[in-house]
Amino acid sequence: MKKIELHWQILIGMVIGVAFGWLMTNFEGGDTFVENWIKPFGNMFINSLKLIAVPLILGSLIKGVSDLKDISKLSKMGGKTIAVYLVTTVIAVAIGLVLVNLIKPGSSITEETRAELVESYSGDAARVQENAQKQRESGPLQALEDLVPDNIFKAATDNGSMLQVIFFAIFFGIGLILIPDATAEPVKKFFDGFNEVILKMIDLIMLAAPFGVFALLAALVVESPSLDLFKALGWYAITVLVGLFLMIVVYNIIMFTFTRRSPKFFMENMAPAQLLAFSTSSSAATLPVTMERVTEHIGVEEEVASFVLPIGATINMDGTSLYQAVAAVFIAQAFGMELDFATQLGIVATATLASIGSAAVPGAGMVMLVIVLAQAGIPEAGLALIFAVDRPLDMCRTIVNVTGDATVAMVVAKSVDKLGDPEVKDWDDEYRKRK
Repeated sequence: MKKIELHWQILIGMVIGVAFGWLMTNFEGGDTFVENWIKPFGNMFINSLKLIAVPLILGSLIKGVSDLKDISKLSKMGGKTIAVYLVTTVIAVAIGLVLVNLIKPGSSITEETRAELVESYSGDAARVQENAQKQRESGPLQALEDLVPDNIFKAATDNGSMLQVIFFAIFFGIGLILIPDATAEPVKKFFDGFNEVILKMIDLIMLAAPFGVFALLAALVVESPSLDLFKALGWYAITVLVGLFLMIVVYNIIMFTFTRRSPKFFMENMAPAQLLAFSTSSSAATLPVTMERVTEHIGVEEEVASFVLPIGATINMDGTSLYQAVAAVFIAQAFGMELDFATQLGIVATATLASIGSAAVPGAGMVMLVIVLAQAGIPEAGLALIFAVDRPLDMCRTIVNVTGDATVAMVVAKSVDKLGDPEVKDWDDEYRKRK
């Protein structure tokens, strides 16, 4: 009997999870049962992926940088990577602003619904504002200062310090390039073996993916706010979703233009990573699977993928940037504010920079949104208006983040002649032969 493909297993787990969660809401104590006996398995699945996020970045990035052999190769690939990431982010924010100004979702929010949401989520909004206030009070070069860790072991214990880990890994890889080959070889062999172990751990964790996704979706259904609130915010959600869909189209256009690969080929091979991104709402948690799909199924050589993808999972948050642009204007519309062109250009710049500092974990974009709101002079209390639908939209925008990372990896790989031939009937075998 033919084994069901992983992405279909994940999809089945998602459907059953939603159905089970809905069923349990019809029984007294059903939500408590899901909270106590089902949700922990979903949390364990996410934690197992986060567990290997830092080791994966350390191992893969050090290996990727050191395999480049010389510094000029590193600067060339790094410059292309950052440039493409910035371009796609600006495109995402622009799409969000155009849609929110055309659809005007804020006009659908009634005063009664607004008051109910503010009352329900004022506590969450206050906590987010407090965290964002600390970031606003920091100096103009604080983000650059935070990039350099004073203790790599401390940075490695916090998934929110991925940029610091990436800085160390690149610095370490450069050091390996600059020392004699004989001295560097044992260290490189260690990280080659270390990387292989982490990749095998990923394979083992992914065996539990359908069950983890089932638990996560069941818990999400029983914790969701009432349908009335979702209906009141329907136009806002539709605006974000249309923008995210258009961004996927943009990625396929970019990918086809630069690599001549079929969008069907690209989307089919990225499906497992996209579904996992939807389930976990975390680019960092999805990174192991993204790397596996991009290298073994799409054809990007590991030298490129291990450099481009970890950076992308940290700084390339196109879905988050698009959402921040839509959310900022939506909140302004809900409060009856008119934003001029200059203010909206400011939103483009702020959302682009904020996405770079946004952690690759669920809900991180909400904190960065406060900075975007403050820059545009929009009341931060309006955050309470979107808390109700933020979680499902967070799941969707993570799909865009992950798809964008893969797109840039393909474009960069093609530019340096490191993109394998998709016409090979079994790329997995060809890839392993190369290794």
